[in-house]
Amino acid sequence: VDGEMKMEALEPTLYTVKALLILDNDGERIMAKYYDSTYPSVKEQKAFEKNIFTKTHRTDSEIALLEGLTVVYKSNIDLYFYVIGSSHENELMLVSVLNCLFDALSQMFRRNVEKRALLDNMEGLFLAIDEIVDGGVILESDSQQVVQRVALRADDIPLTEQTVAQVLQSAKDQIKWSLLR
Repeated sequence: VDGEMKMEALEPTLYTVKALLILDNDGERIMAKYYDSTYPSVKEQKAFEKNIFTKTHRTDSEIALLEGLTVVYKSNIDLYFYVIGSSHENELMLVSVLNCLFDALSQMFRRNVEKRALLDNMEGLFLAIDEIVDGGVILESDSQQVVQRVALRADDIPLTEQTVAQVLQSAKDQIKWSLLR
């Protein structure tokens, strides 16, 4: 039985993230996305976030082991960014997710990654996160790719939110392309 367990641990797996968190100076949640049921209730999630903030907000290190999880983090002005993975997860992959998220936000917000800018651009934040991690599986670690994809997705404005000029221009473009075929 022991030999079987060792073989299972060596099987290749996808790199995964258990959670992404962004907290403010006071440890209050700005954004939290949990990808599994490690902390099933909001009460448990908030307790974990309070614990993680208490353990990390006064240290200069970038990694911690907490409650059997690997936590990589970075602080900037008035925000704390956390990427949480299992204790078996590759720390370098978790750090690459953290750096990708931070660098993408930095490019999107023109180097102004602080609480006010983030609260004003939550849609862009969630689009970036969805490009980086899907269902806990790490999809992208290149911040340039993330920024490009978020910009493309932001261009797909629903018809109801477009101005008349945008609708007319879109119709003109479609007619032009259908005539050129």
